[in-house]
Amino acid sequence: MAPPNDPVNGVFKAFRSDKLETYFNLSDGKFSARGVSLLSEVPSNVTFSPFSSICQSSDAPPTLLQRVHALSHKGGFLGFSHDEPSDRLMNSIGKFTQRDFLSIFRFKTWWSTMWMGNSGSDLQMETQWVLLDVPEIKSYVIIVPIIEGSFRSSFQPGSDGHVMIGAESGSTNSKASNFNAIAYVHASDNPYSLMKEAFAAIRVHLNTFRLLEEKTVPSLVDKFGWCTWDAFYLTVEPDGVWQGVKEFSEGGFSPRFIIIDDGWQSINFDGGDPNEDAKNLVLGGTQMTARLYKFEECKKFRKYKGGSLLGPDALPFDQKRPKILISKAIELEHVEKDLEKAIKSGVTDLSNLKAKVQRVKNELNDIFVGEESSSSASNERGCLSCSNKADNSGLKAFTRDLRNKFKGLDDIYVWHALCGAWGGVRPGSTHLNSKIIPCKLSPGLDGTMEDLAVVKIVEGGIGLVHPEQADDFYDSMHSYLAKVGITGVKVDVIHSLEYVSEEYGGRVELAKAYYKGLTNSIVKNFNGNGLIASMQQCNDFFFLGTNQISIGRVGDDFWFQDPNGDPMGVYWLQGVHMIHCSYNSMWMGQIIQPDWDMFQSDHLCAKFHAGSRAICGGPVYVSDSVGGHDFGLLRKLVYPDGTIPKCQHFALPARDCLFKNPLFDNKTILKIWNLNKFGGVIGAFNCQGAGWDPKEQRIKGYSQCYNPMSGWVHVKDIEWDQREEAAHMGKAEEYVVYLDQAQELHLMTQKSDAIPITIQPSTFEIFSFVPIRKLGSSIKFAPVGLTNMFNSGGTIQELEYKDCGAEFNVKMQVKGGGNLLCFSSGSPKACYLNGVDVHFEWSDDGKLSLILPGFEEVVGGISDVVYVF
Repeated sequence: MAPPNDPVNGVFKAFRSDKLETYFNLSDGKFSARGVSLLSEVPSNVTFSPFSSICQSSDAPPTLLQRVHALSHKGGFLGFSHDEPSDRLMNSIGKFTQRDFLSIFRFKTWWSTMWMGNSGSDLQMETQWVLLDVPEIKSYVIIVPIIEGSFRSSFQPGSDGHVMIGAESGSTNSKASNFNAIAYVHASDNPYSLMKEAFAAIRVHLNTFRLLEEKTVPSLVDKFGWCTWDAFYLTVEPDGVWQGVKEFSEGGFSPRFIIIDDGWQSINFDGGDPNEDAKNLVLGGTQMTARLYKFEECKKFRKYKGGSLLGPDALPFDQKRPKILISKAIELEHVEKDLEKAIKSGVTDLSNLKAKVQRVKNELNDIFVGEESSSSASNERGCLSCSNKADNSGLKAFTRDLRNKFKGLDDIYVWHALCGAWGGVRPGSTHLNSKIIPCKLSPGLDGTMEDLAVVKIVEGGIGLVHPEQADDFYDSMHSYLAKVGITGVKVDVIHSLEYVSEEYGGRVELAKAYYKGLTNSIVKNFNGNGLIASMQQCNDFFFLGTNQISIGRVGDDFWFQDPNGDPMGVYWLQGVHMIHCSYNSMWMGQIIQPDWDMFQSDHLCAKFHAGSRAICGGPVYVSDSVGGHDFGLLRKLVYPDGTIPKCQHFALPARDCLFKNPLFDNKTILKIWNLNKFGGVIGAFNCQGAGWDPKEQRIKGYSQCYNPMSGWVHVKDIEWDQREEAAHMGKAEEYVVYLDQAQELHLMTQKSDAIPITIQPSTFEIFSFVPIRKLGSSIKFAPVGLTNMFNSGGTIQELEYKDCGAEFNVKMQVKGGGNLLCFSSGSPKACYLNGVDVHFEWSDDGKLSLILPGFEEVVGGISDVVYVF
């Protein structure tokens, strides 16, 4: 509690107002906003409290406090009470029908996505928030289940339109009966401002996390990278990583960061040799009952000899090898599934199927045996004069060699699960107190999608390090990694803690201990921000774990094909991924930098993904297999120096998509907006063809919706006011609009008709909007940017309009080489490129074109362009 004379508390007092009591009202079983009923049949045990009556102090910065309290009359808290304490309480907060809503719910333990409807009964289990459309007062209202004490909450569907809130501790030893602030309510006339205001208020109230604006994101958000997962899965090893980075470099794109994904750790299974690595792992799933037995790298990486890949005698990497292993492992997975189905269906004679499983297992093992022979021979090479030095082998030598060879490589991250490995830490294998805890799933997860990872984790339990040792646990892992040249970690499987919280005071208390340890370690070992969060899309994580974490995944995994075998999944799963990312960014983007995940540049829908990554506002990285690249496509995303023309904001769904279903309503195009330094952008994507099925409780294909979709795009679709420095662009008299795929140029004003579009399935169009500047009385001018990049507007680094009396000059700095397109109503008198008078092309339709030199031909890849009128 702050002392009485603390200026922070003074802020709270200064902004208290009678308006707090009147914006929302709860009386006679009705909860209303400015007289408009939002919820009816509200039980008598439900309470509403104004913001300032609950939130008395905060550790938030004064500017944030002032902003929150200036708007505090627009928010407040819902609570409820029961007669008997319990570790899990359910209560209706009232009902609504015939009111459109948008929500986010957990469809798996780790992943969330959007859902919409018009009744409380349309909500899904584990709903994280619900946004109500209130056109009667031209406003929106959000209700966010939050944390109170040792309890977290979520919404569930009720009968007859009721909204149920579930508050749970996760431990029968932690019970409560009364909540004053278990959900937060906020109203605004702008849905994007509403998200900012609501989560800022929750941050000020809880004091357990910080907003994105309070943190520094890692530098990789502006860069291109490569993740090893889809290239190798669990077969990842030094030769393959080296070859992957080498191919990108030779193709003209030096990755600025790499992520060595699952497969590098020292893990093994219960019952096996406690000091030996698990053998012959290939696909994700086989490792999920394994546990970490030491913090150092596994044998594959440990036996690397420094310099072995630098010299002329380095053996060539066989890029067919991982593909053969993966193909055989997929075959094994299929025959094992066939056996499992036969057992479930009551087949009595299983001998043929069992024999087939054993045969494929033997074939897979034979491949590994042959691989080990060649691998052991190749690892005899190296720098013989220094091979005995302790730091000239293993991960330390490997990261050093990577950086020596590939000079642009800034960051090397590695993967690990929140609990160490999927199955935690093996008891007795380290100095830590680890115990195998059986997993217990929350009843709220009964309505989520069946998940192999959950099945496997429940099967094996988790080797949980005691929460009192969380600091030691993470520092033991991370200090070693930092010492051997690793600059950050991708932390996965984050929401497994809720399975094992019974004897540790519940999910909130266990999470607090673990996230505190993780936070301290990030600060000490990884520059305070070297962590990408994944499998974390639940409110526990965001409200408790993001004090330091500043970047995280906003979609589920990129699936190159449907794991359940639907041949259309190769297409429709890609649209589902974009819906996850764009709608999740609405709330996650308030707290962390949204990461849209990797994709494969040679995938059937690679261009579809690339278009979205170009304007997502986050890092661009791929998971290409060795030898599987489309460098032509990557050139439209990435500069040769491994940086990207990144947008200034994070991409969000347009306002007219908020209460629609761009996945399977057979009519809505997903439109996402973002901002560049000197313009705005709209991406229009046809994502129709799949989505959540509440009855089957899974995401499935809706092939009848996989059709061309028509819609409209307008400059008003861009929310210019969401960045202070961009607000003036939203007030321009006229705009030039460039369509990237159609290569068309249009003019538009705020009063113009919208541009009609028709988008084919799994395709897109990117619209760049640039304010037009009048030069004198006759010339109109606007820079579009490099049209050979998807985000053309992002290539304009600087722009200055200068009145020189009889002349007008337009000065630009443009990053990258290729075709610079501008709109100009008249032809310039001259053009200077890097100080030299050069030829340009101008046509009566206003297209002004100039070819810029290649990236390496100018300092920093940036050209100075001056047009004289």
